[in-house]
Amino acid sequence: MTQDDIIEMLLAFIAADEERCDTKSAASEDAFDDVALRLFTYQFENNRPFRRFCIQRGRTPRTARSWRDIPAVPINAFKELTLSCCAPEDAARVFMTSGTTLGGVRGKSYHPTLAVYDASMIRAFKQYFMPDRDRIDMSILFPGEDVMPNSSLAHYLALALSQFGADGSRNAMQGDGIAFDHLFELLDRAQIAGTPFALLGASYSYVPLLDEMKRRGLSFILPPGSRLFDTGGFKGQSRELGLDDFYDQLAAGFGVPREKCINMYGMTELSTQFYDRGNAVCPSVKSGPHWIRSRVINPLTGDDVPVGETGVLVHCDLAHFNIVSTILTEDAGVETENGFLLLGRADGAEAKGCSMAVEEFLKAAQA
Repeated sequence: MTQDDIIEMLLAFIAADEERCDTKSAASEDAFDDVALRLFTYQFENNRPFRRFCIQRGRTPRTARSWRDIPAVPINAFKELTLSCCAPEDAARVFMTSGTTLGGVRGKSYHPTLAVYDASMIRAFKQYFMPDRDRIDMSILFPGEDVMPNSSLAHYLALALSQFGADGSRNAMQGDGIAFDHLFELLDRAQIAGTPFALLGASYSYVPLLDEMKRRGLSFILPPGSRLFDTGGFKGQSRELGLDDFYDQLAAGFGVPREKCINMYGMTELSTQFYDRGNAVCPSVKSGPHWIRSRVINPLTGDDVPVGETGVLVHCDLAHFNIVSTILTEDAGVETENGFLLLGRADGAEAKGCSMAVEEFLKAAQA
């Protein structure tokens, strides 16, 4: 299959009707396997480091029977090697990790087009964050693409604003910080008018906002239908808050119930995001749309751990078509009936297993 064939196939799969979106049905699983294996063949043929790794693992398109058979690439490999089916110089956009690990070395994901990424974001965002409306008054607590052109989150939030923001919605970040006066005016206007409002940003962006509200003695009671969105944790950009404390402060500060405080889990090494159904209880169950699947494994053996036990998350994201679709994260998780619990960074034996997986990949890919 050519790159154009792959893109056409994925856009059709993402846009599939509701009948094919039941991730628990045998038909949906078969359809996912079919696309995943076609994509595996394409990546095996066009991504040389990945092909070497697969051969070393004894997994090729001839031997793989389902998405679970596709070797998972450790995310730190993105920081060591160029993983791309297209020539890197032909990429329309390169998203880069923040560089908070490995001494600031940044992993890269090369996108020959953003058509698939955008289709993935728009459908899933509508499904999980905006199921009850098409547009909403919105403000963003994160720098724009003009400031951070290599940030997948900056692009994601710009899409949210353009595709789902009502007229007058805008980014609340100006220069190096939040335009507090303007944002507080918008929140006050929504409160008085009874117009639902959505505030979206990195988790750490809310901390200085809450501090400034406390300093000014401000709090809001946003109208029913309002919602808050956070992602990414605190990453040393602000003081750390426990999850319950964080969502308690959001609920108290904006008058939005915790079940309307939605957390998104994503990463540069994916083109699809996971969401929860609110944070009335923490940690919350994360799930994704029909074009992504997850496993929880023992990274030392690669085997699935029993449901309910802690392991390391592996994701197979069909939308991440140009790089590698199946990745081994460094995030600990527990499989549940409807998704998984995200428990933070793996440590102990799980972290050691992730490090060994990186070493194995690099050794095989560079042979």
